[in-house]
Amino acid sequence: MTGNKAVAYKAPGIVEIIDTPYPTFELQAGPGVNPVNVGRKVPHGVILRTVSTNICGSDQHMVRGRTTAPAGLVLGHEITGEVIETGPDVEFIKVGDIVSVPFNISCGRCRNCKEGKTGICLNVNPDRPGSAYGYVDMGGWVGGQAEYVLVPYADWNLLRFPDRDQALEKIMDLTMLSDILPTGFHGAVTAGVGVGSTVYVAGAGPVGLAAAASAQLLGAAVVIVGDLNEDRLAQARSFGCETVNVADGDPADQIEQLLGVREVDSGIDAVGFEARGHGHGAAEAPATVLNSLMDLTAAGGSVGIPGLYVTGDPGASDEAARKGSLSLSLGTGWAKSLSFTTGQCPVMKYNRQLMMAILHDRIQIAKAVNATSIPLEDAPRGYAEFDAGAATKYVLDPNGYLSN
Repeated sequence: MTGNKAVAYKAPGIVEIIDTPYPTFELQAGPGVNPVNVGRKVPHGVILRTVSTNICGSDQHMVRGRTTAPAGLVLGHEITGEVIETGPDVEFIKVGDIVSVPFNISCGRCRNCKEGKTGICLNVNPDRPGSAYGYVDMGGWVGGQAEYVLVPYADWNLLRFPDRDQALEKIMDLTMLSDILPTGFHGAVTAGVGVGSTVYVAGAGPVGLAAAASAQLLGAAVVIVGDLNEDRLAQARSFGCETVNVADGDPADQIEQLLGVREVDSGIDAVGFEARGHGHGAAEAPATVLNSLMDLTAAGGSVGIPGLYVTGDPGASDEAARKGSLSLSLGTGWAKSLSFTTGQCPVMKYNRQLMMAILHDRIQIAKAVNATSIPLEDAPRGYAEFDAGAATKYVLDPNGYLSN
């Protein structure tokens, strides 16, 4: 096999379908590939025929030109696939397996991996801890919005679904295991959500909706979702969440109307560094959500931060924000003894349990995020509609599995 169509970032606002080489068990030079990784042998890897691969809000940051992603970078870190080739060192994963791919690549050998901190593996990215497919500064592992993709350390990384037919029947839910469901769940867990909790989720995009659904799974009494986009808020209400439109002002006022108090037990930031201020016509203000959550979260509570923050943002409104420095009211957090958890979700910590919750109908995540499948060639339309605020999680179907 030699052909492989893929989705590539070309310029701010532009993605295109390109022809890219069929993967091999050795990393090749290309846009975004760390030079130190070029020539790296991957005998422990497998090649997948992609079953589904999702457009993520994190991809949108790159496509908007808000990162240093190079032109030509093949996108895609949310991957589910069928194994069609295995490297010589792969022992347990077999050809024909249907598998979920954690978005964060990990080796399973370093100290962090052995401690379950797979989002900050020390061996897969020469520049810093942590890696991901198709993402800027993440080591240059080629993205999975493609017909075929290479996955390293396959025996360690891949989550094999126990039954092929059952997996394909529930694939629109299971495809969320690669990122947004574990990420949202991680946000809820690190925010301390439990039975009877009151929870505020900032952001009604797919990760925010996944966090809200996860909070319900964990037993929250009330889940409140805040956003500027009324269509996305309606999606949150569709599965039992309360909502506040932050275009109407300080969410604390609206939370008080719902709960009788101006605070919640747990706060979750599912917005990240492109946050806007509150009120109609508010401009971008990247620290808004974090400062708001410190105000809204009860003393002694926790804030989970699955929303993405970066060290380089060329489109930021001020010089400090271009370097990832934000004007945080840290004194508020300190005075209230709040706990904060940031960084990549360690997907492998949660994905098997969440797979079982899906297979046994404990959560309907595809419905919660309004998952919609489209052909790979429609990816540019999916990116444009998602960027315009569509209340939809677009799932790409490169090889026709979802249309069968």
